[in-house]
Amino acid sequence: MTTATISIAVDADSARALSQAPPEERRKLELLLSLRLRELVTGPVRPLREIMDQTGAEAEARGLTSEILESLLRDPVGGLGRDE
Repeated sequence: MTTATISIAVDADSARALSQAPPEERRKLELLLSLRLRELVTGPVRPLREIMDQTGAEAEARGLTSEILESLLRDPVGGLGRDE
């Protein structure tokens, strides 16, 4: 497979983890990211509502409640910084 280098914006922790990973681990991560990106751009386009519903169901299964979500959204440091 021919490869090309791209630049994408990611959060600082992800960037640090990738840059500090040992070469073999970095190669594996790059392969996984490449496969996932290919899947996202070549797969069937799902409606946004379907994606949001799936994401919500997965978050709920992992213990996220509406109260926790509201708390995260209100917290300017730990959350997304949404003002009320």
